[in-house]
Amino acid sequence: MSFDKNSIYALLNNKHIHFKYTEHRPVYSMEELDALEMPADVVICKNLFLRNSNGKQHFLLSVPAATPIDLKQLATSLGSSRLSFASAERLEKYLRLQSGLVSPFGLLNDTSKSVIFVSSKNLPPSAIIGIHPNDNTATVWLTFGDLLALLSELQVEVKLVEM
Repeated sequence: MSFDKNSIYALLNNKHIHFKYTEHRPVYSMEELDALEMPADVVICKNLFLRNSNGKQHFLLSVPAATPIDLKQLATSLGSSRLSFASAERLEKYLRLQSGLVSPFGLLNDTSKSVIFVSSKNLPPSAIIGIHPNDNTATVWLTFGDLLALLSELQVEVKLVEM
């Protein structure tokens, strides 16, 4: 099964996870999302799909949009070899997503549980975050803690690092 927007909404409801969502025109970048004037009291997350130097380990990085990313420092924090952006083919293979749709909800499609979720230690569990529901025509709002609990329940490996 591949999780699309409606199946993610259903999953969140079934798990009794409080969430809201905003439908909007398709967005393909943080700049396009910024133009939509989202609520001021939430944390919009940017999401990157990364791989190590030999391509045997994959990471989905989700951090507040304003967080600078230093891939060399991140690799050190993760105890990984050099990190780089994974290809569109790898994104499709592991998360069943296309470029522009990278989201932590893509981890629901990772049946092999081979992708590690990475985020910032400094993001409080109570923070309301905004992420795509595997579809760039909506943003789901839920607490970071609820996302972490859902990923843990689904046996996704989670690493929180200093960013």
